[in-house]
Amino acid sequence: MTENKLQVLDALDVAKTQWYHFTAIIIAGMGFFTDAYDLFCISLVTKLLGRIYYHVDGSKTPGSLPPNVSAAVNGVAFCGTLAGQLFFGWLGDKLGRKKVYGMTLMLMVLCSVASGLSFGSHPKSVMSTLCFFRFWLGFGIGGDYPLSATIMSEYANKKTRGAFIAAVFAMQGFGILAGGIFAITVSALFKYWFPAPAYEVDPVGSTVPEADYVWRIILMVGALPAALTYYWRLKMPETARYTALVAKNTKQAASDMSKVLQMDIEAEPEKDTQLEQEKNSYGLFSKEFGIRHGLHLLGTTTTWFLLDIAFYSQNLFQKDIFSAIGWIPPAKTMNALEEVFRIARAQTLIALCSTVPGYWFTVALIDIIGRFAIQLIGFFFMTVFMFALAIPYEHWTHKDNRIGFVVMYSFTFFFANFGPNATTFVVPAEIFPARLRSTCHGISAASGKLGAMVGAFGFLYLAQNKDKAKTDAGYPPGIGVKNSLIVLGVINALGFMFTFLVPESKGKSLEEMSGENENGGKSGKALPSSSSSSNK
Repeated sequence: MTENKLQVLDALDVAKTQWYHFTAIIIAGMGFFTDAYDLFCISLVTKLLGRIYYHVDGSKTPGSLPPNVSAAVNGVAFCGTLAGQLFFGWLGDKLGRKKVYGMTLMLMVLCSVASGLSFGSHPKSVMSTLCFFRFWLGFGIGGDYPLSATIMSEYANKKTRGAFIAAVFAMQGFGILAGGIFAITVSALFKYWFPAPAYEVDPVGSTVPEADYVWRIILMVGALPAALTYYWRLKMPETARYTALVAKNTKQAASDMSKVLQMDIEAEPEKDTQLEQEKNSYGLFSKEFGIRHGLHLLGTTTTWFLLDIAFYSQNLFQKDIFSAIGWIPPAKTMNALEEVFRIARAQTLIALCSTVPGYWFTVALIDIIGRFAIQLIGFFFMTVFMFALAIPYEHWTHKDNRIGFVVMYSFTFFFANFGPNATTFVVPAEIFPARLRSTCHGISAASGKLGAMVGAFGFLYLAQNKDKAKTDAGYPPGIGVKNSLIVLGVINALGFMFTFLVPESKGKSLEEMSGENENGGKSGKALPSSSSSSNK
């Protein structure tokens, strides 16, 4: 034990894996469950909304959302998430993790329910209310990123901390599966109760009036799991690291953790930490922070930004890929509910085969081979598979080679999740000082969401066919899918390079990583420390 390290923090670092670790994973993970459920379902819902509210009489194809409406419905939650990550990340360091944690969850539950309600039945009013509540839903989800990661990292022991934080993030996998399975069930039931002809047989009759309930039910159910954990979130004590290192109340921290760890922890006298308080009082914009953690913050923000460009643009190609392999027949050959059923089934299969296993591979191996190695491996293989899809792109478009394309495509997903998608979430929660931890995680995550917007919307336009006649309705010509995939390969290669700015935190205590216990004691990590510590 480092000479001047608080006993309560040491007790947490060396604690055996106990029941409270698992309850913390579930309580913290439910936000991500809701997040993934919601993001997954909106892609199913947009198809249905197009048929219900944007039907054009006499058109050969079913109604679809105009590009600007589609971008708004899909993008508004991203904007909310970005704002929420910055705001709640900062608030979590100011007020404490626990106080803010209840707020974000309540916001998510209320807005999930409200996004299924709409004022009026006119397309404009339905879309406006949907966008309004999805923004605030995103805002709540955004707050969950820095808080869940920080809470889990501050509760965990140092031996299995990576696996626990990754497990919180991996709850996204279950959210995706739950979203898929629920959408399949609801659409199958409605299809059975309200049979309808295909669009090409009867354009109006193919969308039954009851279909309007389907998307509302799917969106609203996302609130349930989060609501169930609300009580447990309120009962969770504030993390000892916040109480002791930020709120400076070692007595309270010792008493809270005595209950959690079910062992006696003595509270140290305050004077022990007085010197550390002076030493560690630099602010986010100080020279001291720049010297100690500037490059680390640059590393976590750039890698997350680059990863999310690639990760969220992959989702764009999904519908084309599914149509290409014949998993989803042309829209006009199906009725509205059949389409929801088919898309949900295809996306759930992809999730089950590549997305979910990737997350759990990370959980299993992150404390064995380390964050750095996993991130490098992930970016490396994502680059390889992107180029392998892009360069012989014409080869993959032939009917006989479609299965090969899907396999390669699944592998890029697998290596995103067994790779940077998980590690970019874990590392920012481990390498910054306690009083800036939530803020820095929020900044890194917000940078990722910026990447997600570039990926989701930039590539929506970029991937359009170069020939104006072949673009999707309402879009200008782009650079084509092949060139888009090449650009993505380059982005992944850049992610590989920026990973070298991020330190390895495997097996080290949080205080060792942040340099918070290096006051005359044996610091675990020789971070450059300057003598001017008063520049807050």
